[in-house]
Amino acid sequence: MSRVVGLAGEEKTSDKVILTIRRVIAYLVLAILVVMSIIPFYFLIMDATRSNSQIQRGMSWVPGDYALKNLKMVFSQKTYVSFGNVLQALKNSLIVSGLTAILSIYFSALTAYAIHVYEFKLKKAIHYFIIIVMLVPTQASIIGFYRFMIDLDLINTYVPLIVPSIAAPAIYFFMKQYMTSALPLDIVEAARIDGSNEFRTFNRIILPIMKPALAVQAIFTFVSSWNNYFLPLLILNDKEKMTVPVILLYMRTASPDQIDLGRNGMYILIAIAPVIVVYLALSKFIIRGIALGSVKG
Repeated sequence: MSRVVGLAGEEKTSDKVILTIRRVIAYLVLAILVVMSIIPFYFLIMDATRSNSQIQRGMSWVPGDYALKNLKMVFSQKTYVSFGNVLQALKNSLIVSGLTAILSIYFSALTAYAIHVYEFKLKKAIHYFIIIVMLVPTQASIIGFYRFMIDLDLINTYVPLIVPSIAAPAIYFFMKQYMTSALPLDIVEAARIDGSNEFRTFNRIILPIMKPALAVQAIFTFVSSWNNYFLPLLILNDKEKMTVPVILLYMRTASPDQIDLGRNGMYILIAIAPVIVVYLALSKFIIRGIALGSVKG
């Protein structure tokens, strides 16, 4: 009997050792991945503090003394004339990306709610149609879209950059899957019994339940819209209306006498700051959703 107990104890000890080794390996892999992810940002910060000639000589792990000069150069009158107003570009990108994120996640969640809650004949057909639309690349329809915007006289406006974002099949699909796993229909039925109308139920009950999903898609949508330069480059002609990626593209493709790598690094650092702020502001909802798990009815 004691021998059996001893063997069982040895097996438990062996399992603990194996589990510890697995954890150590997992933490080491994660640490390596974190370092690999941080290194490019570290060198970006270093380049933002160095002069153009210093950057051309090679990478450096030590910051330079040109941070303030590069910052002044980014917001200088020369930069305004050559590439456009940097502050105005940041404001433009915030407007476009913010409205895109808000409209896309709200109406995608509303569409997913309607298909998830209601029963009607074409329910499955509409669902699969939206999925098929998700598979069509944007570039495949860009010529027709551009000609349509010309006919509507919407070129050089923000309407083509914001309004089409309401139809976001990928966000709809994510919201639909989240509702299927985390939204019991009993909650909707209880709200109806209490006399709540559909829009009140959606805005006051469903949206708070879906905060983790909304936060995830808000981050992805905001970042995607913030980094998008193809459509703004095609639609916008006025420098005062251009977004951050377009201004950065002009800086990177400028003539050799206008290129300044230190200034460009500082501009990129300023450009990614709003994205980091949005992520930090919404990440708590993601972590809360992971910790609490799905809503159970």
